Amino acid sequence: MENKEVDILIVGAGIIGTSIGAELARRGAKVCVIDKGSVGMGCSYGNAGWMTPCFAMPLPMPGMLLKSMKWLLDPESPLYIKPSLSLDLASWLYQFMKAMNAHQARRAVDALVVLSQKSLTEYEKLGQKYPEIHFQQKGLLMVSKTASGVAAAVDELNYVKDLGVPGKVLTSEDIQQMEPALKSPLLGGVYFSKESMAEPLRVVQALSKEITSHGGEIIENCELKEIIINGNKVEKVLTSQGEIRAQTVVMATGSWSKSLAQQMRLRVPILGGKGYAMIVPPLAQQPQYPMMLVEKKIAITPRENSLRIAGTLELVDQDFSITQKRVENIKKGAREFLHLPADLQVQELWAGLRPCTPDGVPLIGFHKNISNLMLAVGHQMLGLQSGTGTGILVADLIEGKTPFVDMNVLDANRF
Repeated sequence: MENKEVDILIVGAGIIGTSIGAELARRGAKVCVIDKGSVGMGCSYGNAGWMTPCFAMPLPMPGMLLKSMKWLLDPESPLYIKPSLSLDLASWLYQFMKAMNAHQARRAVDALVVLSQKSLTEYEKLGQKYPEIHFQQKGLLMVSKTASGVAAAVDELNYVKDLGVPGKVLTSEDIQQMEPALKSPLLGGVYFSKESMAEPLRVVQALSKEITSHGGEIIENCELKEIIINGNKVEKVLTSQGEIRAQTVVMATGSWSKSLAQQMRLRVPILGGKGYAMIVPPLAQQPQYPMMLVEKKIAITPRENSLRIAGTLELVDQDFSITQKRVENIKKGAREFLHLPADLQVQELWAGLRPCTPDGVPLIGFHKNISNLMLAVGHQMLGLQSGTGTGILVADLIEGKTPFVDMNVLDANRF
């Protein structure tokens, strides 16, 4: 690659980076997106594939304190924090606990629902243009075998129904009629009728086509080496393939954001939350709907010729290793609800790091110390769900337009 100059340099070619790149390229900006690997092969690859405004919940919701204290040191729990003598972790946990209040959660949910709904509208348009992403509006089931699980699903419904997210409470009989693939007995659950799904990698690839078709460029296997700051601006970026100068630099770097920010002496408190996903052959009784198994925090996504089973959250920072016991626990949890064969064949196993802020809300906006550095990081488990909305929001901010969402909640400088 020769040294180049562009309007916008986006670091990271996952769902967030390609969404931003596609929107800016459509608006006529000269865009370059770089990634140290291949397009969409980071955290976006292992996404459950859901576009679900009903799940616009930050991690530190009210009531999570007692649950988290019970879960944090249990390696088999849905949420696990790997013990570490780290000041960064201690600070992150302090902010996490501080965010567990009803007022902050309400503001966060309101903003995340708006961002997710904007994204869902855009994904529907993208699906019409690129049928290969397999966009489908089947709705989503939350199912439970316990009274506490049903109560949690109903609470989720009550939390979002006034924000334009329709849903209804289901009895055990209702669920069995809708989804015969589920084992009985069930106690009940909730059905959200407008939620959608698509193939996450194909979504990122479609957005990449949007970038290049509007004159933008994507450079894979291009590792960022150094960011040169002059005064309060990024002057240029040095990469493994050459030097790039840009009017605006956008960080869409997921779980790598903290270490990248440290190079610029900035504080971006993001912790990597490891999640797992496995692809298995279609079941004899293949589910028809995407489902959340409430007690187990396991996501089930039916695909054309397979089934995706995803779950767990290990706050481990940059540890990409696979813990086989966690994989087995996901299988065990799914088996309680679905007729999985005893010799279940895993065609593909993935583990990746979701970028988690302490309050569970992304950091979006220009950094106060570097005037041409835009942050778009920390989308936790909501990257695909809020991706295209983030693209529009970032493009609006760069162009100086009034944002469509409360930026006090998403403020890039709030920590």
